[in-house]
Amino acid sequence: MRALLPENGVTTFKKEMDRLFDRFWEGNETQGTWEPRLDVYETKEAFLIKAEVPGIDPKDIQVNLENGVLVLRGEKKQEVEKKDERYYRSERMFGTFVRGLRLPTPVDGTKVNAFFKHGLLTIMLPKAAEAMGQSIPIKVD
Repeated sequence: MRALLPENGVTTFKKEMDRLFDRFWEGNETQGTWEPRLDVYETKEAFLIKAEVPGIDPKDIQVNLENGVLVLRGEKKQEVEKKDERYYRSERMFGTFVRGLRLPTPVDGTKVNAFFKHGLLTIMLPKAAEAMGQSIPIKVD
């Protein structure tokens, strides 16, 4: 029985299928769900979270602390398309996001601060007193 595709035809077919799937995802990733990129730092006293949220109005972002999980919610709204403009390529992400980050130790929710500047959201989460530990002096006889 003869193969329907020559040996190099299988490779070509696979490449074409890969391109088809790439084009499908390329067209769908600019709207819908996305997640901002995060940097997470830990010091002895606090956690510092930096989230990239360019193009988002700070009023469209919510920061919540829920049972030891920091939850970021928001929406990046797409600009209204003008009638006389045509898109040749659109790669910017739009849509809603929800990002949760479980904190490894308890934090003092009453002292959490969030700052927004130039598309960067910075959140400072001071650790709870019991999470920072306590130094115990050693008595010498």
